[in-house]
Amino acid sequence: MQEFLQTLWHDLAATTLLEYFAVIFGILSVWYASRENIWVYPTGIINVALYVYLFITAKLYAQSLVQVYYLFISIYGWYNWVHHPSEEGSTAITRLDKKGWLIAIGLTIIGTIILYFALSKYTDSQVPFLDSFTTSIFFVTMWLMAIKKVENWIGWIVGDLILIPLSISQHLAFTSIQYLVFFGLAVSGWIEWNKKIKNAQTLA
Repeated sequence: MQEFLQTLWHDLAATTLLEYFAVIFGILSVWYASRENIWVYPTGIINVALYVYLFITAKLYAQSLVQVYYLFISIYGWYNWVHHPSEEGSTAITRLDKKGWLIAIGLTIIGTIILYFALSKYTDSQVPFLDSFTTSIFFVTMWLMAIKKVENWIGWIVGDLILIPLSISQHLAFTSIQYLVFFGLAVSGWIEWNKKIKNAQTLA
């Protein structure tokens, strides 16, 4: 434990300014998302642009790929939230039906298999399965956020819990703190979005 803490402290002390900025914008983005605020997208775009580089240098290739995907899905989500408003001024929050769950789980499994094969065969990734699994979760989760499905927060919670220790193992100590904060915000987002659904149902 002492050796682990010493390594963690050393990695925190070696954190680059670029990683600090990436973490700050990442936390802002998730906080705005939990509040259903449109600023989730401009802050998120800055965050993902920085993490493309950071994850490549950490040899988390699938995670760097998902950042590029975030960029495009963020543009779509930004457009969707602005141009398809509900009576309250934004796209209404809804729940996944049975078909939606099957699609989300199926895409996660298929994505994990494909990415694991690619990372194992064509890269020097040290954690191909975890990198593939979390990347697939976030691919699906970002899409669910763009269409305002409350279950997107489940994906963030699961992925964040995995990436906390994974980031530490790849010497991205400050990023692991970011994912710890993300986890707390994801729980808050789950609670807040469920409240909004219940309030909407009460008013209906």
